Amino acid sequence: MIVVTLPHHLRTLARMDGDVEIELDGPITQRTVIDALEARYPALRGTIRDYGTQKRRPFLRFFACGQDLSHESPDAPLPDAVASGEEPFLIVGAMAGG
Repeated sequence: MIVVTLPHHLRTLARMDGDVEIELDGPITQRTVIDALEARYPALRGTIRDYGTQKRRPFLRFFACGQDLSHESPDAPLPDAVASGEEPFLIVGAMAGG
């Protein structure tokens, strides 16, 4: 069971409370987790990744086990602690400004 933590604005859009638990078969990657998340919550399609390119939206970051995974390949395996459900996969709204 994969645990995904979303920022408040995406939880509101998807009409959910708290973390999301997703069951996946096969490789546990950013792509497979987000594919499953978008399949379960269609309102999130295009909010985390661009529709056309499937690249991460600029003001969202991906974290797991204290590591910023935002620039990792979307097909790279996520850490074992995420795959086992011990640690969440975090999708975080990035801060901008000056």
